[in-house]
Amino acid sequence: MKPFRYERASGIASACASAAQPAAKFIAGGTNLVDLMKLEIETPSHLVDINALPLGGIEETPEHGLRIGALVTNSSVAADMNVRRKYPLLSQAILAGASGQLRNKATTGGNLLQRTRCPYFYDTTKPCNKRAPGSGCAALHGLNRMNAVLGVSDNCIAANPSDMGVAMAALDARVETVASDGATRTIPIDTLYRAPGDTPNIETVLQPGELIRSVVLPPPPPGQQIYRKVRERASYEFALVSVAAIVAHDNNRIQSARIAFGGLSYKPWRSAEAESALSGATLMRQSYDAAGTAALKNARGYGYNDFKIPLARRTLRAVLAEATGTI
Repeated sequence: MKPFRYERASGIASACASAAQPAAKFIAGGTNLVDLMKLEIETPSHLVDINALPLGGIEETPEHGLRIGALVTNSSVAADMNVRRKYPLLSQAILAGASGQLRNKATTGGNLLQRTRCPYFYDTTKPCNKRAPGSGCAALHGLNRMNAVLGVSDNCIAANPSDMGVAMAALDARVETVASDGATRTIPIDTLYRAPGDTPNIETVLQPGELIRSVVLPPPPPGQQIYRKVRERASYEFALVSVAAIVAHDNNRIQSARIAFGGLSYKPWRSAEAESALSGATLMRQSYDAAGTAALKNARGYGYNDFKIPLARRTLRAVLAEATGTI
Protein backbone atom coordinates (compact mmCIF):
# COMPACT_ATOMS: atom_id res chain seq x y z
CA MET A 1 0.00 0.00 0.00
CA LYS A 2 1.36 3.40 -0.95
CA PRO A 3 1.59 6.21 1.63
CA PHE A 4 -1.38 8.55 1.89
CA ARG A 5 -2.61 11.45 4.00
CA TYR A 6 -5.55 10.77 6.32
CA GLU A 7 -8.13 13.40 7.28
CA ARG A 8 -11.09 12.96 9.60
CA ALA A 9 -13.79 15.24 8.19
CA SER A 10 -15.63 17.47 10.65
CA GLY A 11 -18.25 18.84 8.27
CA ILE A 12 -19.85 18.10 4.92
CA ALA A 13 -18.54 21.25 3.21
CA SER A 14 -14.95 20.67 4.29
CA ALA A 15 -15.15 16.98 3.40
CA CYS A 16 -16.31 17.77 -0.13
CA ALA A 17 -13.64 20.44 -0.57
CA SER A 18 -10.89 18.05 0.52
CA ALA A 19 -12.15 15.17 -1.62
CA ALA A 20 -12.31 17.44 -4.69
CA GLN A 21 -8.52 17.68 -4.70
CA PRO A 22 -6.57 15.49 -7.17
CA ALA A 23 -6.05 11.88 -6.05
CA ALA A 24 -8.35 12.28 -3.01
CA LYS A 25 -11.04 9.80 -1.99
CA PHE A 26 -13.84 9.58 0.54
CA ILE A 27 -13.69 6.60 2.88
CA ALA A 28 -16.47 5.28 5.12
CA GLY A 29 -16.70 1.53 5.74
CA GLY A 30 -13.75 0.90 3.43
CA THR A 31 -14.80 -2.68 2.68
CA ASN A 32 -13.91 -2.28 -1.01
CA LEU A 33 -11.51 0.67 -1.10
CA VAL A 34 -9.05 -0.71 1.45
CA ASP A 35 -8.72 -3.98 -0.48
CA LEU A 36 -8.08 -2.06 -3.69
CA MET A 37 -5.45 0.08 -1.96
CA LYS A 38 -3.66 -3.01 -0.69
CA LEU A 39 -3.44 -4.28 -4.27
CA GLU A 40 -2.40 -0.80 -5.50
CA ILE A 41 -5.34 -0.69 -7.88
CA GLU A 42 -6.53 2.41 -6.04
CA THR A 43 -3.69 4.71 -5.01
CA PRO A 44 -5.21 7.82 -3.41
CA SER A 45 -2.78 10.27 -1.87
CA HIS A 46 -5.43 11.66 0.48
CA LEU A 47 -8.27 9.84 2.29
CA VAL A 48 -11.17 11.84 3.73
CA ASP A 49 -12.90 9.85 6.48
CA ILE A 50 -16.58 10.84 6.57
CA ASN A 51 -17.74 8.59 9.41
CA ALA A 52 -18.23 11.52 11.80
CA LEU A 53 -20.67 13.29 9.46
CA PRO A 54 -24.41 13.31 10.33
CA LEU A 55 -25.44 10.93 7.57
CA GLY A 56 -26.38 7.86 9.59
CA GLY A 57 -30.16 8.05 10.00
CA ILE A 58 -33.26 6.52 8.45
CA GLU A 59 -36.35 8.71 8.41
CA GLU A 60 -39.76 8.79 6.79
CA THR A 61 -40.25 11.41 4.10
CA PRO A 62 -43.31 13.69 3.86
CA GLU A 63 -44.45 11.55 0.91
CA HIS A 64 -44.35 8.44 3.16
CA GLY A 65 -41.23 7.06 1.58
CA LEU A 66 -37.87 6.64 3.33
CA ARG A 67 -34.65 8.62 3.36
CA ILE A 68 -31.63 6.44 4.15
CA GLY A 69 -28.44 8.24 5.13
CA ALA A 70 -25.32 7.40 3.17
CA LEU A 71 -23.53 6.15 6.30
CA VAL A 72 -26.27 3.76 7.44
CA THR A 73 -24.74 0.29 7.43
CA ASN A 74 -26.16 -2.46 5.27
CA SER A 75 -27.05 -4.46 8.38
CA SER A 76 -28.99 -1.53 9.83
CA VAL A 77 -30.95 -1.00 6.60
CA ALA A 78 -31.84 -4.68 6.34
CA ALA A 79 -32.99 -4.81 9.98
CA ASP A 80 -34.96 -1.54 9.99
CA MET A 81 -38.64 -2.26 10.65
CA ASN A 82 -39.88 0.30 8.10
CA VAL A 83 -37.66 -1.28 5.44
CA ARG A 84 -38.77 -4.80 6.35
CA ARG A 85 -42.44 -3.84 6.36
CA LYS A 86 -42.62 -1.51 3.34
CA TYR A 87 -39.58 -2.53 1.24
CA PRO A 88 -38.91 -6.23 1.94
CA LEU A 89 -37.24 -6.42 -1.47
CA LEU A 90 -34.42 -4.20 -0.19
CA SER A 91 -33.93 -6.22 2.98
CA GLN A 92 -33.88 -9.48 0.99
CA ALA A 93 -31.28 -8.12 -1.43
CA ILE A 94 -28.95 -6.85 1.28
CA LEU A 95 -29.11 -10.10 3.23
CA ALA A 96 -28.24 -12.00 0.05
CA GLY A 97 -24.95 -10.11 -0.22
CA ALA A 98 -21.57 -10.47 1.49
CA SER A 99 -21.25 -11.74 5.07
CA GLY A 100 -22.67 -10.47 8.33
CA GLN A 101 -19.32 -8.94 9.26
CA LEU A 102 -19.10 -7.01 5.99
CA ARG A 103 -22.73 -5.88 6.20
CA ASN A 104 -22.00 -4.50 9.67
CA LYS A 105 -19.30 -2.27 8.20
CA ALA A 106 -20.42 -1.52 4.64
CA THR A 107 -22.44 1.66 4.11
CA THR A 108 -25.36 2.54 1.86
CA GLY A 109 -23.41 5.08 -0.18
CA GLY A 110 -20.35 2.87 -0.43
CA ASN A 111 -22.38 -0.12 -1.57
CA LEU A 112 -23.72 1.86 -4.54
CA LEU A 113 -20.21 3.00 -5.47
CA GLN A 114 -18.32 -0.28 -5.03
CA ARG A 115 -16.21 -1.27 -7.98
CA THR A 116 -16.47 -4.33 -10.19
CA ARG A 117 -15.19 -7.75 -9.19
CA CYS A 118 -14.02 -8.58 -12.72
CA PRO A 119 -10.89 -10.71 -12.15
CA TYR A 120 -8.93 -8.77 -14.76
CA PHE A 121 -9.61 -5.50 -12.94
CA TYR A 122 -7.94 -7.05 -9.90
CA ASP A 123 -5.05 -8.62 -11.83
CA THR A 124 -2.51 -5.85 -12.44
CA THR A 125 -0.54 -8.05 -14.84
CA LYS A 126 -3.45 -8.02 -17.32
CA PRO A 127 -4.82 -5.16 -19.46
CA CYS A 128 -7.94 -3.45 -18.14
CA ASN A 129 -9.40 -0.24 -19.54
CA LYS A 130 -11.21 0.41 -16.26
CA ARG A 131 -7.98 0.25 -14.27
CA ALA A 132 -5.55 1.52 -16.93
CA PRO A 133 -7.42 3.41 -19.71
CA GLY A 134 -6.27 2.46 -23.20
CA SER A 135 -4.64 -0.82 -22.18
CA GLY A 136 -7.42 -3.06 -23.52
CA CYS A 137 -9.96 -5.46 -22.03
CA ALA A 138 -8.58 -8.89 -21.18
CA ALA A 139 -12.05 -10.15 -20.26
CA LEU A 140 -13.34 -9.95 -23.84
CA HIS A 141 -11.53 -13.13 -24.82
CA GLY A 142 -10.64 -14.36 -21.35
CA LEU A 143 -12.38 -16.15 -18.49
CA ASN A 144 -15.44 -13.92 -18.48
CA ARG A 145 -17.95 -16.12 -16.63
CA MET A 146 -18.85 -13.33 -14.18
CA ASN A 147 -18.95 -10.52 -16.73
CA ALA A 148 -21.80 -8.52 -18.24
CA VAL A 149 -24.02 -9.22 -21.27
CA LEU A 150 -26.13 -6.03 -21.42
CA GLY A 151 -25.23 -2.40 -22.05
CA VAL A 152 -21.48 -2.84 -22.23
CA SER A 153 -18.91 -2.20 -24.98
CA ASP A 154 -15.84 -3.86 -26.42
CA ASN A 155 -13.80 -1.59 -24.16
CA CYS A 156 -15.21 -3.12 -20.98
CA ILE A 157 -17.62 -5.91 -20.06
CA ALA A 158 -17.32 -5.61 -16.28
CA ALA A 159 -20.50 -6.23 -14.26
CA ASN A 160 -21.78 -4.18 -11.35
CA PRO A 161 -21.58 -6.31 -8.18
CA SER A 162 -24.22 -4.65 -5.95
CA ASP A 163 -27.23 -6.61 -4.66
CA MET A 164 -28.66 -3.61 -2.85
CA GLY A 165 -28.53 -1.51 -6.00
CA VAL A 166 -30.70 -3.99 -7.91
CA ALA A 167 -33.48 -3.69 -5.34
CA MET A 168 -33.13 0.09 -5.29
CA ALA A 169 -33.42 0.21 -9.08
CA ALA A 170 -36.73 -1.67 -8.91
CA LEU A 171 -37.88 0.67 -6.13
CA ASP A 172 -37.12 3.84 -8.17
CA ALA A 173 -34.61 5.10 -5.61
CA ARG A 174 -33.09 8.56 -5.93
CA VAL A 175 -29.61 9.53 -4.77
CA GLU A 176 -29.17 12.91 -3.05
CA THR A 177 -25.72 14.50 -3.31
CA VAL A 178 -23.83 17.63 -2.33
CA ALA A 179 -20.88 19.03 -4.30
CA SER A 180 -17.74 20.84 -3.19
CA ASP A 181 -19.34 24.21 -4.03
CA GLY A 182 -22.36 23.40 -1.87
CA ALA A 183 -24.67 22.65 -4.79
CA THR A 184 -27.10 19.79 -4.25
CA ARG A 185 -28.86 17.53 -6.72
CA THR A 186 -31.04 14.45 -6.86
CA ILE A 187 -30.06 11.67 -9.27
CA PRO A 188 -32.34 8.75 -10.22
CA ILE A 189 -30.37 5.62 -9.46
CA ASP A 190 -30.78 4.42 -13.05
CA THR A 191 -28.80 7.45 -14.29
CA LEU A 192 -26.14 7.41 -11.54
CA TYR A 193 -23.97 4.98 -13.52
CA ARG A 194 -22.25 5.75 -16.82
CA ALA A 195 -22.16 3.22 -19.63
CA PRO A 196 -18.57 2.10 -20.31
CA GLY A 197 -18.47 3.28 -23.93
CA ASP A 198 -14.96 4.55 -24.66
CA THR A 199 -14.30 5.62 -21.05
CA PRO A 200 -15.01 2.67 -18.73
CA ASN A 201 -12.76 4.22 -16.09
CA ILE A 202 -15.45 6.88 -15.50
CA GLU A 203 -18.12 4.86 -13.72
CA THR A 204 -20.66 7.39 -12.40
CA VAL A 205 -21.93 10.89 -13.10
CA LEU A 206 -20.55 12.14 -9.76
CA GLN A 207 -18.03 14.95 -9.94
CA PRO A 208 -14.80 15.11 -7.86
CA GLY A 209 -15.73 15.91 -4.30
CA GLU A 210 -19.43 15.22 -4.81
CA LEU A 211 -20.73 13.28 -1.82
CA ILE A 212 -23.76 11.00 -1.60
CA ARG A 213 -25.74 12.24 1.40
CA SER A 214 -28.71 9.90 1.26
CA VAL A 215 -30.87 7.60 -0.82
CA VAL A 216 -34.59 8.34 -1.03
CA LEU A 217 -37.16 5.62 -1.60
CA PRO A 218 -40.58 6.75 -2.85
CA PRO A 219 -43.69 5.19 -1.31
CA PRO A 220 -43.68 1.46 -2.04
CA PRO A 221 -45.65 0.37 -5.10
CA PRO A 222 -48.39 -2.24 -4.76
CA GLY A 223 -47.59 -5.88 -5.31
CA GLN A 224 -45.46 -8.76 -4.13
CA GLN A 225 -41.74 -7.96 -3.72
CA ILE A 226 -39.18 -10.70 -4.38
CA TYR A 227 -35.39 -10.79 -4.76
CA ARG A 228 -33.74 -13.94 -6.08
CA LYS A 229 -30.00 -14.39 -6.46
CA VAL A 230 -28.35 -17.19 -8.43
CA ARG A 231 -24.72 -17.78 -7.49
CA GLU A 232 -21.96 -20.37 -7.57
CA ARG A 233 -22.33 -21.21 -3.88
CA ALA A 234 -24.95 -20.67 -1.21
CA SER A 235 -23.40 -17.67 0.56
CA TYR A 236 -20.72 -14.98 0.41
CA GLU A 237 -20.70 -14.91 -3.38
CA PHE A 238 -21.51 -12.36 -6.07
CA ALA A 239 -24.47 -12.97 -8.36
CA LEU A 240 -24.25 -14.76 -11.66
CA VAL A 241 -27.78 -13.44 -12.18
CA SER A 242 -30.21 -11.81 -9.79
CA VAL A 243 -33.77 -10.56 -10.25
CA ALA A 244 -35.67 -7.96 -8.26
CA ALA A 245 -39.40 -7.99 -9.01
CA ILE A 246 -42.46 -6.10 -7.74
CA VAL A 247 -45.62 -7.58 -9.22
CA ALA A 248 -49.26 -6.65 -8.68
CA HIS A 249 -51.95 -8.88 -10.19
CA ASP A 250 -55.70 -9.45 -10.12
CA ASN A 251 -58.28 -11.39 -12.10
CA ASN A 252 -55.66 -13.63 -13.64
CA ARG A 253 -53.73 -10.69 -15.12
CA ILE A 254 -50.68 -8.70 -14.14
CA GLN A 255 -51.64 -5.14 -13.33
CA SER A 256 -48.13 -3.75 -12.93
CA ALA A 257 -44.57 -5.03 -12.73
CA ARG A 258 -41.15 -3.65 -11.99
CA ILE A 259 -38.18 -5.77 -13.00
CA ALA A 260 -34.46 -5.23 -12.38
CA PHE A 261 -31.51 -7.57 -12.98
CA GLY A 262 -28.14 -7.91 -11.30
CA GLY A 263 -24.99 -9.53 -12.64
CA LEU A 264 -25.87 -8.68 -16.24
CA SER A 265 -24.65 -5.13 -16.79
CA TYR A 266 -22.40 -2.26 -15.75
CA LYS A 267 -25.24 -1.10 -13.48
CA PRO A 268 -28.31 -2.54 -11.77
CA TRP A 269 -30.34 -3.13 -14.93
CA ARG A 270 -33.98 -2.00 -14.89
CA SER A 271 -35.83 -3.67 -17.75
CA ALA A 272 -38.51 -1.51 -19.31
CA GLU A 273 -38.90 -4.19 -21.99
CA ALA A 274 -39.83 -6.87 -19.48
CA GLU A 275 -42.19 -4.51 -17.68
CA SER A 276 -43.95 -3.58 -20.92
CA ALA A 277 -44.34 -7.24 -21.90
CA LEU A 278 -45.88 -8.04 -18.51
CA SER A 279 -48.37 -5.18 -18.42
CA GLY A 280 -51.82 -6.79 -18.67
CA ALA A 281 -50.34 -10.23 -19.35
CA THR A 282 -52.13 -13.35 -18.18
CA LEU A 283 -50.69 -15.35 -15.29
CA MET A 284 -49.08 -18.12 -17.28
CA ARG A 285 -45.65 -19.42 -18.17
CA GLN A 286 -45.85 -18.15 -21.75
CA SER A 287 -46.24 -14.58 -20.47
CA TYR A 288 -43.23 -14.93 -18.18
CA ASP A 289 -41.14 -16.40 -21.00
CA ALA A 290 -42.16 -13.54 -23.29
CA ALA A 291 -41.00 -11.05 -20.66
CA GLY A 292 -37.65 -12.83 -20.39
CA THR A 293 -37.23 -12.81 -24.15
CA ALA A 294 -37.98 -9.08 -24.28
CA ALA A 295 -35.60 -8.32 -21.41
CA LEU A 296 -32.67 -10.17 -22.98
CA LYS A 297 -33.28 -9.39 -26.65
CA ASN A 298 -30.18 -7.16 -26.86
CA ALA A 299 -27.95 -9.33 -24.67
CA ARG A 300 -24.62 -10.53 -26.00
CA GLY A 301 -22.50 -13.27 -24.51
CA TYR A 302 -18.71 -13.34 -24.74
CA GLY A 303 -18.04 -17.05 -24.50
CA TYR A 304 -17.82 -18.24 -20.93
CA ASN A 305 -20.76 -16.03 -19.89
CA ASP A 306 -23.14 -17.07 -22.69
CA PHE A 307 -25.08 -19.12 -20.14
CA LYS A 308 -26.19 -15.96 -18.33
CA ILE A 309 -28.74 -15.14 -21.03
CA PRO A 310 -30.92 -18.27 -20.71
CA LEU A 311 -30.25 -18.32 -16.94
CA ALA A 312 -31.63 -14.77 -16.60
CA ARG A 313 -34.77 -15.76 -18.55
CA ARG A 314 -35.35 -18.82 -16.36
CA THR A 315 -34.71 -16.88 -13.15
CA LEU A 316 -37.20 -14.21 -14.17
CA ARG A 317 -39.78 -16.89 -14.99
CA ALA A 318 -39.32 -18.49 -11.57
CA VAL A 319 -39.60 -15.16 -9.74
CA LEU A 320 -42.75 -14.19 -11.64
CA ALA A 321 -44.33 -17.55 -10.92
CA GLU A 322 -43.56 -17.14 -7.23
CA ALA A 323 -44.80 -13.54 -7.12
CA THR A 324 -48.12 -14.44 -8.75
CA GLY A 325 -48.65 -17.74 -6.92
CA THR A 326 -48.64 -19.72 -10.15
CA ILE A 327 -45.72 -22.00 -9.30
